[in-house]
Amino acid sequence: MQQFIEFVQSNLILSLVWVGLVVALILSVIKQKTAAYKIVTPTDATVLANRENGVFVDIRSRDDYRAGHIAGALHVLAKDIKADAFGEIEKHKSDPIIVVCKTGQTAIESANALAKAGFENVNVLKDGLISWNEANLPLIRSKKKK
Repeated sequence: MQQFIEFVQSNLILSLVWVGLVVALILSVIKQKTAAYKIVTPTDATVLANRENGVFVDIRSRDDYRAGHIAGALHVLAKDIKADAFGEIEKHKSDPIIVVCKTGQTAIESANALAKAGFENVNVLKDGLISWNEANLPLIRSKKKK
């Protein structure tokens, strides 16, 4: 124990950084466990969609959506969700909702907004369409208007 105390005293900055990282890790885990949404993998998302009538909600831009989206995904922009304009997903309040973006980062804000609006089972696709593509799952590409 004496050696530990000596190490901390002689390496104060390193010790403080280590304590900060541990605290950040603990807070991150607590935040994820108490969040109003759940992070799901592509496999979990397909199970939700196939067995529990889950609905994919793609919040990317219209051009990104047309370039490739998950089959059956509803397209609702993140700004519309923030403005409480849920459109087609309003009738799916009790169904599992899987929010999809490109990387999984911007979907969290939309997932929180949906949970606050009364959606019962809100999920976020972990790492967004990047993980969907890495799992070699199919995307639907919209035909361009001529």
